[in-house]
Amino acid sequence: MNLPLKIALRYLFAKKSHNVINIISAISAAGMAIGTAALVVILSVYNGFSALVSDSLGSIEADILISPKTGKVFVPNADDALWLNSLDGVESVCGMLQENVFIDYDGHNGVATAKGIDSLAAATSTVREKMVDGEFSLCKGSIPQAVVGVGFAYRMGINHRFMKAATLFFPDKDKNISVSNPAASLRSVKVWPAGLFSITTDTDNSLILLQLSSMRELLGYNDGEVSALEIRLDQSLTEKQKNAIIGQIRNRFEGSPLTVKDRFQQNETLYKMMRSEKAAIYLILIFVVIIIAFNIFGSLTMLMIEKQEDIQTLRSLGARDAVIRRTFVLEGWMISLLGMVTGLVLGLLLVWAQQQFGFIKMPGDFSMSSYPVIIRWTDITITAISVAVIGYFIALVPARKSIPREGTSDPMREDV
Repeated sequence: MNLPLKIALRYLFAKKSHNVINIISAISAAGMAIGTAALVVILSVYNGFSALVSDSLGSIEADILISPKTGKVFVPNADDALWLNSLDGVESVCGMLQENVFIDYDGHNGVATAKGIDSLAAATSTVREKMVDGEFSLCKGSIPQAVVGVGFAYRMGINHRFMKAATLFFPDKDKNISVSNPAASLRSVKVWPAGLFSITTDTDNSLILLQLSSMRELLGYNDGEVSALEIRLDQSLTEKQKNAIIGQIRNRFEGSPLTVKDRFQQNETLYKMMRSEKAAIYLILIFVVIIIAFNIFGSLTMLMIEKQEDIQTLRSLGARDAVIRRTFVLEGWMISLLGMVTGLVLGLLLVWAQQQFGFIKMPGDFSMSSYPVIIRWTDITITAISVAVIGYFIALVPARKSIPREGTSDPMREDV
């Protein structure tokens, strides 16, 4: 162990002659601990909400979406479909049709996003886990049914207990719009609401799910035509394995008139916004940590004033100014590191307690009773490095400026 580190450790843990320095050092370490713990806890809460949003979107969106680069629909190639189904890790490949339609229900009118899915997608859909009323059913015998977002259902007065059908309208692509009789240029289908689901606010306010055959009838498309192919992967796969499958599919369709999108690309704006918000939260908290770290500046400056006799003694023994400065830099840095380690332990304990016991409850009526938290070790690593770097540079400033040069008197004591 080198000399500066030994002296710094002695200064850190030995009793100081002035109690005020003890207090300021303790406040400095406690402040860094609180700032570090706040970073760990708040970033973990944000991770929990991000995962909650991603899981909710996963109920309605596929892991991979294959759609046409131009136009609204395409007919999937049979060889491509067989190849996709043969990939290890692929659970299902389903066709879907999606369009904005006009809906009339018991005298209430509105516009919604109607999504038609095939029988395989209906059988494997995780939307059934998000049902809040009624049942997930898109047909009952020969009767076409639909499930509706709770927000849209509330706005339209839709109640699955009433034996009333919702009529969906869409312009007939084969007819010109008639000014005298606009209804004659519309196609329509009737579906009976079977239940209500709740996923996210945007989805709940706009989405209705029905059979693919009903959507083809409404839009006037031929059998086999779809807006996109939705591919769902085995959820036990790691991110690396999922990315490998996405890479294989992209290579397969490279140069084709189809585009392959992962879940991030399907909601690029949303995920970019979430990442930007997390970065903004991190920067705000780091700025708070920087402000707290200025306590170390004061503590270290006062310690150097107290230890002027020790500094002169070390010089008499042949110690260079660089060695003396390094001693006080290490002293200030260890104060911040002590606070950082304490804060990391405290933050991780709080997050673990929230995961296990959920003692901080969510206000209002949510699907989760307590705040979700997820620890990501990349966040812990970045937090530790950031706080350590801030502590080092804060300690560097007073050590470089407050130690008098050899052969000069202490400017802080000239007037005494």
